[in-house]
Amino acid sequence: MGAIAVRGLDDSLLAALKERAAAHGRSTEAEVRAILADAVASRGFAQSWLDATESLRGADVALPTRSAGRVIEL
Repeated sequence: MGAIAVRGLDDSLLAALKERAAAHGRSTEAEVRAILADAVASRGFAQSWLDATESLRGADVALPTRSAGRVIEL
């Protein structure tokens, strides 16, 4: 298995990672592995939406005509 070293982490970030790891009952190293695995595995909502609507790109979509707004007297 490979290994990486992350230098220059802000102390508050490291503290938050340790807290998160403790909340999940695992070591900080295991928590970082889980975070990285989730980040790589999930493509995110935006990418999923773009993939799902790919067939619509370039399609002419008829937009309804908008009426003039009404006047409201105050």
